[in-house]
Amino acid sequence: MILTLFPLIIVMSMTVMGVCSFTTTRTFLGTTLTTTQQHENNINTPPPAVRSTSRLYMGMKVNIRIVGRKSSEKWLEEGVDMYEKRLRPSNVEIETTWHKDNVALMKGYEMDCNKNYKVICLDPKGKQPTSEVFTTNMYQYLEEGGSRLSFIIGGAEGLPNELKYPSTSSKISSPIMISLSSLTFTHQFARLLLIEQIYRATEIQKGSGYHK
Repeated sequence: MILTLFPLIIVMSMTVMGVCSFTTTRTFLGTTLTTTQQHENNINTPPPAVRSTSRLYMGMKVNIRIVGRKSSEKWLEEGVDMYEKRLRPSNVEIETTWHKDNVALMKGYEMDCNKNYKVICLDPKGKQPTSEVFTTNMYQYLEEGGSRLSFIIGGAEGLPNELKYPSTSSKISSPIMISLSSLTFTHQFARLLLIEQIYRATEIQKGSGYHK
């Protein structure tokens, strides 16, 4: 009697809880047997920074809303262009929307909230996340917002009071506040720092050697 064994298929997936799950499928005499085993990761192997982004392959778009005008400093715009190009292979598109004043900025903020996009405001009073935490949160917010995410950078005077001190009676949800640093930067330079951090997040997600 001749027995035919088909190739063994093993699928490995990493979970955010540091557990490695192995799904093994065997086909034997027309019968498919599937077994799943879980093993703890080696203690020396760091867990993945974020959870699965399987629902984000359609392309992600990050909009940076900022009060003011495009910088006249050539080196700043060259830096922004460089990171925007680097982000394209990761299916992340960066768009900057310049608002002439806080009134226009608030209209853009309300528009994003009405579309159920997550909105993150840069403010000195916000929490300072590590790059790993920033990565985890960014991909989570993108997933929750349908692959769309907005950041807000205030003008020379910072964020408008409506965002700093939101009314409890407002129908618009309160923004998420983060701080990139305890230091003070111009809002144009803060934009460059933010875009670099977004690029860093995509590299952390890939597990590349960019972030050390």
